Amino acid sequence: MSAKIRLYVEQALGQGQPVPVSRDQAHYLFGVMRLDVGAAVALFNGRDGEWLAQVTEAGKRGGTLVCETQTRPLQLPPDLWLLFAPIKKARTDFIVEKAAEMGAARIVPVQTDFTNSERIRQDRLQAHAIEAAEQCGGTFVPEVTDLQKLSRLLDHWPADRQLMFCDEAEAGSALRLTSETRGKPWAILIGPEGGFSEAERKRLHTMTEAHVVSLGPRILRADTAAVAAMTLWQQALGDWA
Repeated sequence: MSAKIRLYVEQALGQGQPVPVSRDQAHYLFGVMRLDVGAAVALFNGRDGEWLAQVTEAGKRGGTLVCETQTRPLQLPPDLWLLFAPIKKARTDFIVEKAAEMGAARIVPVQTDFTNSERIRQDRLQAHAIEAAEQCGGTFVPEVTDLQKLSRLLDHWPADRQLMFCDEAEAGSALRLTSETRGKPWAILIGPEGGFSEAERKRLHTMTEAHVVSLGPRILRADTAAVAAMTLWQQALGDWA
């Protein structure tokens, strides 16, 4: 028995564990996908790996799945945060989805001096991270935090966490990431559409944890920069290396 559908659930997973499904999940499984009793569904919760489950009850407003066997163990990503300044709604959604697919452990929207957006819908962005994990076969779901001021975040920056500072003013410079920092906690910082302010750039350049990098000879849009930065970091220091 194999499953064509993957579903994220909050409940603990284990052999013989019954898992109730919500009304929305029941509508998707039994209304949209037309599953019935006996059908297989792959479940994950971000903690217990992936489990093959069988539908034992199917209704319009709910149902029950029972875990049978673990099909994949939990695969944790590198200890990598993605910090980015929110932009237009659809492109912010894109950044969160790609960060989840590409192996970010934590996604942190930040408010910079030139950030246009002053608020986000954290619950909606978290849902996008879950959907991305469902679709890409991941067993871990990164946390999406509430919007935080960059200045405040830097005030309390962990001394052991390296920071890949993607400075658009460095376009065309060589990438500077060294293998000596592989295995350490890291973060990637992507700026807003208007770039970083001079005060922010000065502060970041003086941080001992910061590694100033260029993302090529052209200035990239924020959503493109996020994907490019994660690709470079994963290839140099992450679990792609």
